[in-house]
Amino acid sequence: MFYKKKFKLDTLILIFVILFAIISIFTIYSAESLLIEQNHYTLRQIIWYGIGAIIVGLIILIGNERILKYSWVLYIITNVLLMLLLFFGTPLNNAKCWFIIPGIGAFQPSEFMKIILILTLSMMIKKFHYRYNNPSLKEEFIFLIKVILVVALPSILTFLQPDTGVVLIYLLITFIMLFISGIKYRWFIILFILLSLTIGSVLLLYTFNTDLFIDIFGTSFFLRIDRLLDWSNGSGYQLENGMTAIGAGGIYGVGFNQTPIYFPEPQTDFIFAVYASNFGFIGSTGLICLLLLFDIRLIILALTSSNKTNKYILSGIVAMLLYQQIQNIGMTYGLLPITGITLPFISYGGSSLLSYMIMLGIIINIASEAK
Repeated sequence: MFYKKKFKLDTLILIFVILFAIISIFTIYSAESLLIEQNHYTLRQIIWYGIGAIIVGLIILIGNERILKYSWVLYIITNVLLMLLLFFGTPLNNAKCWFIIPGIGAFQPSEFMKIILILTLSMMIKKFHYRYNNPSLKEEFIFLIKVILVVALPSILTFLQPDTGVVLIYLLITFIMLFISGIKYRWFIILFILLSLTIGSVLLLYTFNTDLFIDIFGTSFFLRIDRLLDWSNGSGYQLENGMTAIGAGGIYGVGFNQTPIYFPEPQTDFIFAVYASNFGFIGSTGLICLLLLFDIRLIILALTSSNKTNKYILSGIVAMLLYQQIQNIGMTYGLLPITGITLPFISYGGSSLLSYMIMLGIIINIASEAK
């Protein structure tokens, strides 16, 4: 049975999400005018937001403690799904990231793994500090090995799909949560040195011995590295047309539903280009400020929370949101590589939106506890 508790809703967070939902629905409606094949993305997004609202209500009713209690079970289930994808996933755009459910759409387990990984790591950090008040170097080292193993499993399975962008999110979440946890800084210096040596060695091999690189890592990984390193030339049909649409928007925009040029994935990866062309520089600045204020609200919530587990959870969530916001908007303007990362709460997507709504329910519970 669910336990009763006092609940105080953080109205500011609710206002942010309502505004995100309105912007998302109107922008996806505008994006649909660019598509030849109409898949009713706007209607679907409204339905996903409705389902998401029900999920938020259930999470509020259940409470974060109960969800955290079963975080390991959720971790195992999601890893099994990631493994099954490699055998039974439906290939889309040369990647097996989705299960296609007839009548419903695509289901992407890696989207849910992001929030499940945050919950699992927060429990690991909590138990570690509960057990060791002043841990020795050996105890910290053993703990870090456990963390690496926990993060490595979904990272490898997601990388094999292949989905490098989500793997980067896993790693960033882990880094930030460990940094906030109070682990000695010397481990981060060691990690930085090891990563620098590893990345440097891979890039040297990629640059000077392509054949050996392909023999070791395979053609798929070579093409992914090639794509990441080649982004700065600003070429590509999607990027060029997206930037043209943004430029056409000018200061005030060309008007709602008036995006002047087609570019691929306007409802997902390049949703910001649709919004910027419709509402111009002023509208784009307003949306970026709205996203930033939402992030600041979460940071303040983390800083003022007396519950350390909540701090760990919020640090992972903020890391995930900030990275995706910067990456999505940056790649739309040609400032960062195009990695297929969506804009949280704005881009179309069933799995991604539902994962954010699960995250929202957890945030609302934390905010209620703080109040």
